[in-house]
Amino acid sequence: MNAVEIEQAITELAQLPFDAPEFPFAFLEAFGNKPTTLKRLRSGTTNKSDLGGVLQANNIHIATCAQGEVTQTLLALKNSPATTKGKAKFILATDGVDLEAENLGSGETVACAYPDFPNKFGFFLALAGISTVAQIRENSFDIQATSRLNRLYVELLKTNPDWGTAERRHDMNHFMARLIFCFFAEDTDIFNSDNLFTATIEQMSARDSSNTHEVIGEVFRAMNTKVEDRAASDLPRWADAFPYVNGGLFSGSTDTPKFTKIARSYFVHIGNLNWKRINPDIFGSMIQAVADEDERSVLGMHYTSVPNILKVLNPLFLDSLRAELEAARMSKPKLTDLRKRMSKIRVFDPACGSGNFLVIAYKEMRAIENV
Repeated sequence: MNAVEIEQAITELAQLPFDAPEFPFAFLEAFGNKPTTLKRLRSGTTNKSDLGGVLQANNIHIATCAQGEVTQTLLALKNSPATTKGKAKFILATDGVDLEAENLGSGETVACAYPDFPNKFGFFLALAGISTVAQIRENSFDIQATSRLNRLYVELLKTNPDWGTAERRHDMNHFMARLIFCFFAEDTDIFNSDNLFTATIEQMSARDSSNTHEVIGEVFRAMNTKVEDRAASDLPRWADAFPYVNGGLFSGSTDTPKFTKIARSYFVHIGNLNWKRINPDIFGSMIQAVADEDERSVLGMHYTSVPNILKVLNPLFLDSLRAELEAARMSKPKLTDLRKRMSKIRVFDPACGSGNFLVIAYKEMRAIENV
């Protein structure tokens, strides 16, 4: 399982009613353990817990407990001879209200409300054999957003198969780009109030999703209508709260795919994420997650991760800028000259798809400027 699939499985687990005896097995299943492995743990063949929990050797010792006893149970797991003998890397305790865990190698701990533990899934990625834990954990919110966007995308294509054809592929990509802009805008002060987009769609569209596409379409139309043109545009009053957005993102057709109740639910969950913590280069992550591999190849779409982008940009010009910054730290004239030089740098991406090279170049240059 990859990180996106794990995040989805963990999120679904947290949404189910808490089942104390079943939780350890469901947790391990979410991290990719096979049915045969879980069967042996259930039978006790490989489960060597001495606390009535589930101990997977060389991996994790899990125990559920009565409400209010999570901290004591975690301490008991840590002091357990079975934990030591089984060479567990992690310990985890939960009562269905709270959850606590510890990485026994690093000593790092997690403590959160049970419904929030999917936000901490990166802490446990070593359980799935994913070694790039630090990098992924830094981008855990990106992975959550990508995972949920992927689910929305797939659900919309089930209901609107014509939007998945070559003729309408651009329309679908344009629609997803509009959504992502709106999710960022409502959390980063581009719109006039927090949660404006998500709350409007949730409040103005029917719970059965029958008119969700129409409500979204009207919001998009509002963002393509200048203030001076609104009186004659016959916009609904609730849509008039959205600002005009220049640049052409909302120009052209406001046609929107039809939603199911499931798709509407996915939409609300995505909107309720904290998009301030999500990187703008998620556009590339979304392409990688939702586009078919063969399709990406045919279209020449090859998503490049941030670490690989930096392998190009660092030696190209970022390393020299950082070196100049270090040399100029005590000299205001030199710092001024460096800033002038940076203002004249132009970055050209001849194979620009999602724009990740350009976004990362901008972010890194701004980080140097703001030191």
